Amino acid sequence: MSALFEPLTLRGVTVKNRIAVSPMSQYRAVNGYANTWHMVHLGRFALGGAGLVYAEATAVEARGRRTHGDLGLWEDGQIEPLVPIVRFIEAERAVPGIQLGHAGRKASERRPWHGETPVDGEDESERGEVPWPPIAPSALPYADGWPVPAEMSEADIAGVVDAFGQAARRAVEAGFRFLEVYAGHGFLVHQFLSPLANRRSDRWGDDAAGRRRFAVEVARAIRAHWPEELPLSFRLSATDWTEGGVEAEDTVETARALAAEGVDMIDCTTGGIGGTDRPPRMPIAEGFQVPFAERVRREAGVASMAVGFLWDPAFCEAVIADGRADMVALARELLDDPNWPLHAAGRLGADSGHQMWPPEMGWWLMKRDRVVTKLGLR
Repeated sequence: MSALFEPLTLRGVTVKNRIAVSPMSQYRAVNGYANTWHMVHLGRFALGGAGLVYAEATAVEARGRRTHGDLGLWEDGQIEPLVPIVRFIEAERAVPGIQLGHAGRKASERRPWHGETPVDGEDESERGEVPWPPIAPSALPYADGWPVPAEMSEADIAGVVDAFGQAARRAVEAGFRFLEVYAGHGFLVHQFLSPLANRRSDRWGDDAAGRRRFAVEVARAIRAHWPEELPLSFRLSATDWTEGGVEAEDTVETARALAAEGVDMIDCTTGGIGGTDRPPRMPIAEGFQVPFAERVRREAGVASMAVGFLWDPAFCEAVIADGRADMVALARELLDDPNWPLHAAGRLGADSGHQMWPPEMGWWLMKRDRVVTKLGLR
């Protein structure tokens, strides 16, 4: 049996295999509301055989959006459009998950195809989209040319922590069964964790425990609304790849602190704390972030997910079989081939004759194979 296609149970939820669809921002929401784009985008991954299908980074506050097109759960009206999406994913035997986040100083950004720079006059004149003021742990801009964010007050911090909890409540009402907090890639929770973005001298900064406090409080607020039987994950940037930033040993300690608050899995990514250039220390190779998932799993004693530059089924199989991570998450590879999990199952010997495919597709593919084989066409 393929390790990649063994089920995984966390709390009261069983995922049918170890393949997750990583949250992928689509920038197609309107005022934070989901629409048919999200149904088709996420639904095809459920049809394609993934075990866990995450909706994209979903803002817990309107000011916490990265772009005008971000999905949101900051008001109750945003629940209803998500319900049919969740039901479809579950009907196809995948687990519906959602990622909650707050952009902090990365807020008020243009969509990538509009430049991935701060919203400006062109956006207002051409699309009627105006900028909004960002907030952050410290008054440090994300990069050159970006606005200086307002340093968050105690009231700001309390409000955002509560917003995470309320968004988790709405996620429950929408029917999601797996929740992840976006605490990497330079978003707000990561900004609190990194000394490169958090220069506070109060209880929310000053030292490693202080910088970790915001993430811990977010976990507590979510667990107050997120049912005990449902898993909670955090996506952490395991290293900033920059001198003076977050290092792997810091992430292990953060993982331990979060596990104590009811967090069940750490999704291990890296980088993104500031600027648009790749840090010099950051290597790019197949599975280059897997060692961080392995270290967190081993040293923090919590389940881990490996993500980033994963595309080969045999490589992913080895990651799971060797105990380096409990799940793998794919993103752009699945955009290219939404049926990647089903194709991987065939390559790894976990499926034959398209038995894992939905019968509406598998029956036709089996018939095609019989005809092609009989005629010797390929």
